Amino acid sequence: MLKPPAFRYGLLLGLLLPALSGATELYRYVNDKGVTVLDRQGVPPEYVGKGYEVLNEHGRVVRKVPPAPSREEMQRQLDEKARASSDAQLLRLYTSVEDVDRALERKLAELDSLIGVARGNQQSLHAQQANLQSQAAESERAGREVPAPLVTQIDSLREQQKRLDQDIARYTKDRDAAKASYAADRARLAELLAR
Repeated sequence: MLKPPAFRYGLLLGLLLPALSGATELYRYVNDKGVTVLDRQGVPPEYVGKGYEVLNEHGRVVRKVPPAPSREEMQRQLDEKARASSDAQLLRLYTSVEDVDRALERKLAELDSLIGVARGNQQSLHAQQANLQSQAAESERAGREVPAPLVTQIDSLREQQKRLDQDIARYTKDRDAAKASYAADRARLAELLAR
């Protein structure tokens, strides 16, 4: 008589389990009292960060899990990784320090152009403001009140000039930052190419 498949698989599993149970792993770790512990269940979460060893059924070490790095070590590794990425980027962008110099010249020329445009716009606004102020002065000399739209236009021109002053200050600051940044890139590239 044939046995049902579920019964046969259950019987097979029942025969294999004792054989497999002998192949369990042991975990060796040091607890908070400094005692070395062997455990079949695994390493408790509070001890995992200190590192542990996995042993086979014969007591031989099959795998070592190192301790987790300290906060300082982790930061050092992250810094090294960021530095390596930055170095790779530099080497992709530039083949020589002269390339860095040319890139700086282009950046400075771009910022100088923006500053020049802003200053040109300022001169135009100054001329418009002078024109509107002379119209306002004529109204006052004639004994009339200065029209409200004229006052609004003058105020608007002053605001635009203030924004242009801020833009020029920002471009000038960007110019100084670009010089410092490209100088650092140049020095690092020279160091990398010298290796």
